[in-house]
Amino acid sequence: MTQLEELKKHTILVSDTGDVNEVKRLKPQDATTNPSLIYKAAKMDAYKDLVDQAIKYGKGDLGLVMDKLAVTFGAEIHKLVPGYVSTEVDARLSFDTEATIAKARKIIELYKEVGVDKSAILIKIAATWEGIKAAEVLEKEGITCNLTLIFSLAQAIACGDGGITLISPFVGRIFDYYKKAKGVDGFKPEEDPGVISVTQIYNYYKKYGYNTIVMGASFRNKDQITELCGCDRLTISPKLLDELAASEVAVPKKLEASQSALMEIEKIDMDEKTFRWMMNQDPMATEKLADGIRNFAKDIVSLEEIVKAKM
Repeated sequence: MTQLEELKKHTILVSDTGDVNEVKRLKPQDATTNPSLIYKAAKMDAYKDLVDQAIKYGKGDLGLVMDKLAVTFGAEIHKLVPGYVSTEVDARLSFDTEATIAKARKIIELYKEVGVDKSAILIKIAATWEGIKAAEVLEKEGITCNLTLIFSLAQAIACGDGGITLISPFVGRIFDYYKKAKGVDGFKPEEDPGVISVTQIYNYYKKYGYNTIVMGASFRNKDQITELCGCDRLTISPKLLDELAASEVAVPKKLEASQSALMEIEKIDMDEKTFRWMMNQDPMATEKLADGIRNFAKDIVSLEEIVKAKM
């Protein structure tokens, strides 16, 4: 049995790509996109028609064209997956609760126009305090959310308390930070700081009965993935999915909710002051959250340049 088949017995696997043809090939349960992935896909000749379609729809309104483009890619992916498709809100709104809510509602409206129900969509929002508060409002309206760029337990607890549907804690970017900080080439899978972070979040959620789905994201190698076997979901690039499909090394289940429930874990009462203090005390989480928002914003601007050139 391949590692991919073994993983699928314990964890829902999600495809992390904006490339519709890759989703078609891999047949995942869910799919996630982000501005960087849409930017890469929009440069491919294969998706020229989707870009042209969005430009035509927007009638000169760049903001509307960008929303339509994300939804057009998402709608194509939705045809191929039985579960959720994640579509990201503009990262430049990460510190504006009201604007994030308005943008999310607009994305859901655009999906509705093409016959995709909101139950199939996760609105992806950066897990700033303002983003989490926006997601709380949206969840109460029945708009399910995926809070992304999670690097700390503080972010995860705030999302769990807010009744958020799903969070994406990032393994690879935490790995990158500590690799550089410690001046090492890498870590053993069980000592990988990114793996440890997701494991901590998973155990906290299962200990205290949170329903929020933990979906590990941003992997640098397949050992990070197999070390999180048993996590609710894992979103994985096509390249690493292929590597897992080519390997037959055994994959034992590492995360077990029934074991988490027995662990001694301190309960943390989360409010804005506690959130901001815990983030302040965590240089890695503070840096990587800001860096992630900056990079997504940069790719949105790059994507806007492609679109503007064609308008």
